[in-house]
Amino acid sequence: MAISVLRLPAVMQRTGLSRSSIYLRIANNDFPSQISLGGRAVGWLEEDIDNWLKQKIEESQVSKHG
Repeated sequence: MAISVLRLPAVMQRTGLSRSSIYLRIANNDFPSQISLGGRAVGWLEEDIDNWLKQKIEESQVSKHG
């Protein structure tokens, strides 16, 4: 299984969240933490972002259907 790392612009596009919203959610433990790629570069594991999105979709569907 190949590991894919997403940089911030890709995470923003995939989630629809702004940079500040992503970092605020990380601080509130409501978003996957970034990993260091060396120097000042960070990224997110694609699998973590996909799982977070699936969780949000499931939560949304549960709240709509009771």
